Amino acid sequence: MDTKSLRQKILDLAIRGKLVPQDPNDEPASVLLERIREQKQQMVKEGKLKKKDIKNDSVIFVGEDNLHYEKFDDGSVKCIEDEIPFELPDGWAWARLGCLTAIIQYGLSNSAETTGDYRLLRITDIQGGCVNWDSVPFTSTEEPEKYLLNRGDIVFARTGATVGKSFLISDLPYDSVYASYLIRIRLISGISANYIYQFFNSHCYWEQVTGKAVGVGQPNCNGTALKELFIPLPPQNEQNRIISVADNLLKIADIFLLNVKN
Repeated sequence: MDTKSLRQKILDLAIRGKLVPQDPNDEPASVLLERIREQKQQMVKEGKLKKKDIKNDSVIFVGEDNLHYEKFDDGSVKCIEDEIPFELPDGWAWARLGCLTAIIQYGLSNSAETTGDYRLLRITDIQGGCVNWDSVPFTSTEEPEKYLLNRGDIVFARTGATVGKSFLISDLPYDSVYASYLIRIRLISGISANYIYQFFNSHCYWEQVTGKAVGVGQPNCNGTALKELFIPLPPQNEQNRIISVADNLLKIADIFLLNVKN
């Protein structure tokens, strides 16, 4: 088994709830999702979100016939059983990515410069799951608050050969913004950015992104399509347990396979 296959197997087990045992004392993901919906409504009242930002949020639930349904903001309900990627453990829930985010936003259409007020993160600066921030070019903007990156943000390549490639902002040594071919995903509190980033490296994620990418010479996946991704959501405590175990296993797998190769 090669490195990619072994890593995919670990991530597949993680997002299916088979990597760590479920704890019946954990608060169900459905309760977390209800709290997130209330939080987003409050953010609208406080002017932190616009009503249009949450109008497409939906609720996915299992009906009395044991089939999956999706309820929309206008009250309509649709059976989506044939769209659900796989069955989840008790306590988990399916949700669209857009329902878990505070904002999904395109980047800044600025040129890279040798000097400026901010570093300008581009797709090409993300190599091997890392960014050498000292080599990232500069730019300036009159709207820095709109484009500034925060730790916990995830950026997503929306076009070209790298469409679907993502990067979790965990180390941010400089004030930085992001370029227009990237989309920034900022999650609502209660959702682990590390867990979502692990999902963004899974086979289930890539199947969905590949299905939504359009264009032949220059494939792209826009923000609307990104919001529609199905996310298998564990309880909040289990998200943290999964991250801990998966991270350790992925590191061990990388070391083991490196030694085998050598």
